[in-house]
Amino acid sequence: MAGLDGFGIAIIGFLILSLVVGTLTSRLVKKSSKRYMVAGKSLPLFFVGTMLAAQSIDGNSSLGNVALVYQFGFWAGAVIPIGLGACLILTGLFYSKTLNKLSMLTLPDYYYRRYGNASEGISGVLMIISFTVLVAGNFAASGFILQTVFGIDFFWGILIAALVVLVYTYAGGLFASAYTDIFQIYLAIGAFWAAFIFFAAGFAGVDFGTILGSAPPGYLDLSGLTDMANGALINWAGIMALALGDIVALDFMERVFAAKDPKTAQRGAFWGGGLTLFTVIPTSMLGIIALYYLPGLADPFTALPELAINHMPFAIGAALLMGVLGAAMSTANGGLLAVSSVMSRNILQRDILRRWLKKTPMNDKKLLMTTRLFTIPVMAGAFILGYLIPQPGVYLILAFDIVFAGAWAPLTLGLFWKKANMPAAVTSLIVGSALRLSMFFVIPPELAGLDTMIPPPISFALFIIVALATQKKYPGRQRHGINDYVPPEEDVITGEDLKNFTGSESEGTDNIKRNPV
Repeated sequence: MAGLDGFGIAIIGFLILSLVVGTLTSRLVKKSSKRYMVAGKSLPLFFVGTMLAAQSIDGNSSLGNVALVYQFGFWAGAVIPIGLGACLILTGLFYSKTLNKLSMLTLPDYYYRRYGNASEGISGVLMIISFTVLVAGNFAASGFILQTVFGIDFFWGILIAALVVLVYTYAGGLFASAYTDIFQIYLAIGAFWAAFIFFAAGFAGVDFGTILGSAPPGYLDLSGLTDMANGALINWAGIMALALGDIVALDFMERVFAAKDPKTAQRGAFWGGGLTLFTVIPTSMLGIIALYYLPGLADPFTALPELAINHMPFAIGAALLMGVLGAAMSTANGGLLAVSSVMSRNILQRDILRRWLKKTPMNDKKLLMTTRLFTIPVMAGAFILGYLIPQPGVYLILAFDIVFAGAWAPLTLGLFWKKANMPAAVTSLIVGSALRLSMFFVIPPELAGLDTMIPPPISFALFIIVALATQKKYPGRQRHGINDYVPPEEDVITGEDLKNFTGSESEGTDNIKRNPV
């Protein structure tokens, strides 16, 4: 038990700093849902790149990474930052500029504009499930840090972290993320490298070759990518789920939408991807180092905090603990905001109130308040899941398995294929996701990984087949440009609706008129 020693004081100070900075950003929201959800679409490159890195470098890719390496070998954990970094690079190459031009607030907005209400609703539900799982993983990572530092029960550790994140997310929305990420993520990256160099350079008093030589057979060679018996199938499935499935990520796209222009969105994605790949070596190798210093741990998720407290100089250990905690809180903040935004804007406002109940949209003030209120039940759900089944790292891959299976094909083909249409999107969303769920129960353990890899190509192929078969009745639209989408007449929001919705017609972030986007 560390109690209120130096580590405890450092963590308390870090929590207070995060809480104060995040809460003060409420002044920047200015009673605007657009500013709350996407920071007014005004963020420069430094903020966008930093925030994307902060969403990628989280408790799953650090603490969860170390725990997976500790249990199964280098590649079992390294696939997480590799997959996430690759995702951001792909986002920058193919997605970010076009999606930023569309001036959206949430990713399901895209499915609505391209395919209509049904696709918006289904994709929104899938993303809510996916990101609740993601937030749960980061709450759990934060709970493990606080449990180890203070010697408290895991319940109280995860609850403290969840409440801190809830308070500043409720207050500042995406601005809270922007300003807390600055000191949280660069501290984390610096701490990862400082800790790794401390051991690799022999400053701990043990030759690094000795540490590497103590690793079990198969832990450090390429068999983790080439031998099914050593988890190669699972590892490649993890890379695919993250590199492609994470493109359909509410929190990543939230930051792409928040960039001030398309070029900034693209460069920010490259920035975030580069920083993420920069963490592969130090975070993953800390799992091998933990094996040497902490053999036989009952709970591998405590490996990183135990290593920081008991086997590093105070400055490095404290920075590492604060860095991992900050990384986890940052991603939890982004996920909490993203899920709440989808629930208020896409599910409640557009699907329930407007489409089903035929009511006029909430005005901007009500939408802002509703989004803030939704952060509370989302936090509660993620807290319960993270407490009952604490699996940082595993949760991250699971989260994006869900959307990879069903939602990736409609997003990608909708952007790049003019014949993409509504029946194809709905088929892909439903069949892909249902197939992924069913394969969870039928794929034998020795073939684990196929349940991730099989549904997406089937979903992709079905999308193309259904789109071609239904072109006569549901002709596709031209691929998205800046002004090419005209919604069906029943989905048009009038100028007066837009004024009520946003506060002024000229500031409408949906831009859904006869010539929107």
